[in-house]
Amino acid sequence: MKRTWRRLAPALTALVLTLALCPAALAAGTESEPEAQIIPAAAPAPAPSAVYPAEVRETEENGVHRIEKVYYLTRRDDPAAIPTGDFEREGRTYTLLDVLKNDQSETDSKEHIEVVTVNSSTDNMTEIIQQLEPALEVTTEDGYYGVLSPDYPGIQVEVAGYKTSSRTVTASRSYPNLSDADASLIPKTISDGGRTLTLADVQWQEAGGYYNASATYSGTATGKYATGYTVKVEYKGEVTRTRSDSVIYTAVFASHGETQIGKDDAGTGGAELAESGGAGKAVLLIPLAALLGGAGFGGWKLTKYYKNKKRGYV
Repeated sequence: MKRTWRRLAPALTALVLTLALCPAALAAGTESEPEAQIIPAAAPAPAPSAVYPAEVRETEENGVHRIEKVYYLTRRDDPAAIPTGDFEREGRTYTLLDVLKNDQSETDSKEHIEVVTVNSSTDNMTEIIQQLEPALEVTTEDGYYGVLSPDYPGIQVEVAGYKTSSRTVTASRSYPNLSDADASLIPKTISDGGRTLTLADVQWQEAGGYYNASATYSGTATGKYATGYTVKVEYKGEVTRTRSDSVIYTAVFASHGETQIGKDDAGTGGAELAESGGAGKAVLLIPLAALLGGAGFGGWKLTKYYKNKKRGYV
């Protein structure tokens, strides 16, 4: 009996190991890759207006291939419109290294005087200054721009025009101790304040045999007055002009190797991928085949034992 058990033990052990390892091997061989999660694509952001390079330069040094794309923009343009994504050219993939900015704008400046003339109803300087603008924004014919300030000490005020006016003036004179109340004894005209006045009326008074005359003279006084004033003021300051408004942007891309593209390369890659997948499956099938073979061998040994026992060989 012990001899029989020793012969049978290896076969039973192989069968038990086979049955124990088969589920794990089958699970490993049939295990599939995890299902890919479907991620909804985000809504694309609005792209800025496209710009195109004015110049493209290609260089190669120490196995590194570079492409420089040069863009000529103005200060008002948005550099975000410059394409900076990866791209392929002649079998190579290029990636952005840097974007260089070179401001080419130039300006020059000079002193400028702008004469402004305004009308005023008064020649009072305090009131005139209150009427003036404290700053003057100017753009010259040759493209200079600036903000100027008034030169108050240099303000000039001139009369814009005159009008003539006239009025009646009077003066009184007394003539005492006249022998008679006779108007011929009274001067017919007098001079008063540079004006000649004419006798207009005489009043008489008698006193002790004499007469006192009170004479009134009248005349017309003429003159002129200013109708307004012209004020000239110089606004002074520095003005500048932009001679160039160009900004140069250079997008630098680099590539370190070639990308396998094309039909032949795609086929080769597919074959390699298939070969790799087949090899993986083969690795999984090797222990499975060994286990199944061991199970068959154990079953064969067990069957042979019982047959020999019936025949009386055991």
